[in-house]
Amino acid sequence: MNKKYNLDEIRTKLEQIQDPDIDITLGDLNALQNISLEEEKLSIDLELIQPVQWVAEKLYPLFDDVITTNYPDLDYELNVSEKYVDFSWRDYLKGVKNIIVVASGKGGVGKSAISANIASALSLSGAKVGILDGDVYGPSQPTMFDLKDSKIYAVDMPDGTTVAQPSEQYGIKVASMGFVMEQDEAAIVRGPMLAGYFSMLFEQIEWGNLDFLVFDLPPGTGDIQLTLTQKIPVTGSVIVTTPQEIAVADVRRSISMFKKVNVDILGVVENMSYFVPPDMPDKKYFIFGEGGGEKVAKEYKVNFLGKVPLSIQMRENNDGGKPLVLADENCPQSEVIKEITAKIVAEIRKLNYRNGKQEVDISI
Repeated sequence: MNKKYNLDEIRTKLEQIQDPDIDITLGDLNALQNISLEEEKLSIDLELIQPVQWVAEKLYPLFDDVITTNYPDLDYELNVSEKYVDFSWRDYLKGVKNIIVVASGKGGVGKSAISANIASALSLSGAKVGILDGDVYGPSQPTMFDLKDSKIYAVDMPDGTTVAQPSEQYGIKVASMGFVMEQDEAAIVRGPMLAGYFSMLFEQIEWGNLDFLVFDLPPGTGDIQLTLTQKIPVTGSVIVTTPQEIAVADVRRSISMFKKVNVDILGVVENMSYFVPPDMPDKKYFIFGEGGGEKVAKEYKVNFLGKVPLSIQMRENNDGGKPLVLADENCPQSEVIKEITAKIVAEIRKLNYRNGKQEVDISI
């Protein structure tokens, strides 16, 4: 060992760094697993509560600050691995780490567009992502992911069994009610039959290992929402609204439903919050009113995740088959959605810490 540096002293200083999401020191989290020094290079092994793709980026400047301030001659490398709960005991979705449901109290608020773009933003950071479109009366993901002619297909496995597989587009796995049913068939499906069709998408499809599975739920608080919360341990819910009171009133019912069935609410997203004319970027027009989403989030003491502006580009990409976040990562709407997604991930890490979901180590 290089006697110029005291590893115990270095460890003590690094353990005082706080996890940026959980606000607990790395020492209290027992996150600093190993530290070694060869010549003038420090190797640091961290084990963090999943998902870690986002928090790793936040930690680099914190480590830089401690090391360059105290040990300016040292180079270092940060090796991050994650801890997650083993879901092999589940009947369904054994390989899915985090299940996010995206819901709305009413239709027409852009819930499916937000779902598609959140899934896309998650995938941009290297996470393995799937999206399940459970909106039987208006499945949108086949259009948004340019999969309108896709069907769920069966694959023979080496052990002789046959499983259903989701489609894949842009590196994201996709399954939809639109792959299962014809649109005229959807109009006559009710109650238990509807919930049965929806259950098939997670009971019979082999999703494999995913960091996130995003459920695009139908609007309202009916059979599909209840079926999901009864059968699957949902990580948390995101509720989408628009600013006007008629939409916000329905959000209150969604929040109440999720609280009654003990599903954590990750936060509220306000979509179509304002319009910025392309030729007048300093102007904002609040076409549907202002502040409704933020108001209801404060009223129910849940997180307000952000405001997504109304955008012609978003609409064009929804119709054109590629979510905006993937088509133009750096446009204003994409930047907002990526910020919202980062907040969702931070909330998930807090929940995973609180719920003790950290039993099996998986390196990334």
